[in-house]
Amino acid sequence: MKKVVSILKNKEIMNRIMFTILILFIFRIGAQITVPGVKPAESLNEYLQGNNALSLMNLLGGGTLQTFSIFALGVSPYITAQIIVSLLATDVLPALSELKRQGQYGRKKMELATRYLTLMLGAVQAYGIIQTMRSGGNELITFTMNDNWLTYIYIVIVMLSGSMLVMWLGDQISVKGIGNGISMIIFAGIVSSLPSQMMTAYGTWVQTALGTGKELTGIFQFLLYVFAYLLIIAFVTFIELSKRKIPVQHSGKSGGQTQSMAKASFLPIKINSAGVIPVIFASSILMAPSVIAAFIDPNAANGGWTNIFNISALYEMPWFNGGKWYMPWGLLIYIVLIVAFTFFYANIQINPQQLAENFQKNGSYIPGIRPGNETERYVRKVLNRVTVLGALSLVFIAALPPILTMTGVFGQNTNLALGGTGMIIVVGVALELSNQIDGLLAGKSFEQVVADGGR
Repeated sequence: MKKVVSILKNKEIMNRIMFTILILFIFRIGAQITVPGVKPAESLNEYLQGNNALSLMNLLGGGTLQTFSIFALGVSPYITAQIIVSLLATDVLPALSELKRQGQYGRKKMELATRYLTLMLGAVQAYGIIQTMRSGGNELITFTMNDNWLTYIYIVIVMLSGSMLVMWLGDQISVKGIGNGISMIIFAGIVSSLPSQMMTAYGTWVQTALGTGKELTGIFQFLLYVFAYLLIIAFVTFIELSKRKIPVQHSGKSGGQTQSMAKASFLPIKINSAGVIPVIFASSILMAPSVIAAFIDPNAANGGWTNIFNISALYEMPWFNGGKWYMPWGLLIYIVLIVAFTFFYANIQINPQQLAENFQKNGSYIPGIRPGNETERYVRKVLNRVTVLGALSLVFIAALPPILTMTGVFGQNTNLALGGTGMIIVVGVALELSNQIDGLLAGKSFEQVVADGGR
């Protein structure tokens, strides 16, 4: 309560919060404006709940794809481009690696390269989405204009313009608002869908039980669902906050260093240092075959061999004597990709080699570990061991919705599935917001102390 009062009294924080709310309000208005010349079908929302090739894009766009709005692409192309540029900058492409070392100038150049790549990826994704939704004998969108290549170009340009506008709105939040702009837009979209999800759960278990004599059972099931939801939020929060602390000492300070200062000096390694990036990148790779199929054979974009990459589907395979068996190949590939990218991205975020070099330059060392190669090996070993827990946690959270969908726990209401990428994003952004507000409050407190003459 004291923190809330401090926020309300802080003019700068309140101005930032009001500006952020205004930008998010503009985004939600744009999310309801359908692309001119396109009419979405009533079954589009149901399709996006069951088809996981586009469900992540709909999630990252804040539900804009289900209305096929001008913001339908959302920030998905930008996030994918950002990940690709980050990966190429890790000594894969020397030019980008050099830019990465050039400080502010290099970051601006890399951001420009990311934006150009966003345009290219956005155009490919937009065309792939259009073809996917108009193929397979199930037209989820229809054109109200002439069905020719000019119409396709027009719609792709509108969707690209909407995506760039969303990126600009995100930049405005980052500069003048509170939190990371892109993350806040995704956060707002996910949170806005939670009330309808809870209402659906209430209707599924409580309202349908009225007058049947099973009212208590329905209420119990609904409360159990809410409790499970809160339990998963607590689990994700625990994973996001968990870290392994490696003690670090500094040779220049060792003589006068107190015991309390020695305890405060450590290198924190988060269990999930890769964040939600592995899930997003794994989902983008699984979505790529459907986009490619849309270019080659539009009718194959909604089924056939591309169903292998559907994480919520069981792929039918032939067996002996004309029998059949089913395998969740999409889910298995999804899990392998998440684990691989978690280790890969964790080693990018915390580069043991660079860390060991920085320790040597600054006169820092880990007690009992020699500087140089031995420090690098030790940090890498600890990082990989910690990342095992992070990867398993990430797999559990990300794989829970498709597993629940395949088992049919929620019947036709696949949007009731718990966990998933959205939960990780919501918790991560909420923690980031809390830390930023604490920082702004601490800064204001310091200014007040200085203004009062240190009294």
